[in-house]
Amino acid sequence: MTAREDLLMSRATNRVVRPFEWGVEWAGRWPCAARFPRDGHDPESYLRLLSQEAVQSSDEFFGYRKPQDFTLQNGWLRFTSAVETPHRANNTVHARWFPAGRTKSAVLVLPHWNAQTEQHVGLCRGLQVLGLPSLRLSLPYHDHRMPPELERADYAVSANVARTVDATRQAVIDIRSCLDWLESEGYRKLAIVGTSLGSCYAFLASAHDERLRVNVFNLFSRYFAEVVWTGISTRHIRQSVEEQIGLPRLRQAWEAITPANYVERFAAMPGKKSLFISAAYDTTFLPEYSQALLRQVRELGADFRAVTLPCGHYTLGEFPGILAAGYQICAFLKQWL
Repeated sequence: MTAREDLLMSRATNRVVRPFEWGVEWAGRWPCAARFPRDGHDPESYLRLLSQEAVQSSDEFFGYRKPQDFTLQNGWLRFTSAVETPHRANNTVHARWFPAGRTKSAVLVLPHWNAQTEQHVGLCRGLQVLGLPSLRLSLPYHDHRMPPELERADYAVSANVARTVDATRQAVIDIRSCLDWLESEGYRKLAIVGTSLGSCYAFLASAHDERLRVNVFNLFSRYFAEVVWTGISTRHIRQSVEEQIGLPRLRQAWEAITPANYVERFAAMPGKKSLFISAAYDTTFLPEYSQALLRQVRELGADFRAVTLPCGHYTLGEFPGILAAGYQICAFLKQWL
């Protein structure tokens, strides 16, 4: 299984080892930066301060102004992201709409890192058959939102420390904006399905938005920095980062986007129903990191179901793993929506 995972990972030959950067300029629009302007701090200590403050005031950090320019045309929802970036293409949110019957329930689908435009569409069409409408969100720096100089969604997770935080913040806020649109269309019972990086984004969003009552976290981890440091998918990022800093320092800089820091918030929200799907032979999100999150949510009394499939991170996207995961996801959503 490990050999198969390595083979599937190696099929992508366009990974680029980009230079390590603190990227302090990306923090300029964070709410905590307005309260704590840089005053003689070196880049690392300043980002560490902002990250700590973001955790303490996460409602503000992941807060936003509701977009006013939602448009639905030819099956695509588009609007201006509440988070502005220097990349014009990334500032317009694209989400593909899959309507289904008369229902007050809807599902927001978040793909994995570097997902292509047609990936996860099969899940959305399966949900249509079950009578559940869904909205497939293009993540920041992906497909329609990818800057022209990129071949991969390198700016979503990278060796630029602050840009990675900013991309995650943008993803969470775009998710919440999509919920605003769904509510404006009359949907009242809202669910989310996130896979891999999309699962991390989904967890952060659900911990900050009570409207997400039904959650599916398909491949998940308690940590962010540890996944980048140990996963086979991010070796090229570690190669750049470890020349400058070690894992403990990276972890401190990424506190604001680490799921472990928001588990108590997540578990304290009443009425959430959650499904956690992990892979027994995952070499991208190591199983001990998934189990660590499950232990924490269990200790806090969250209402959830956990399923471990006998595959790896990449092989979950192949037959029969993809069918097993799809069945678990659809059955859970149909039960609670």
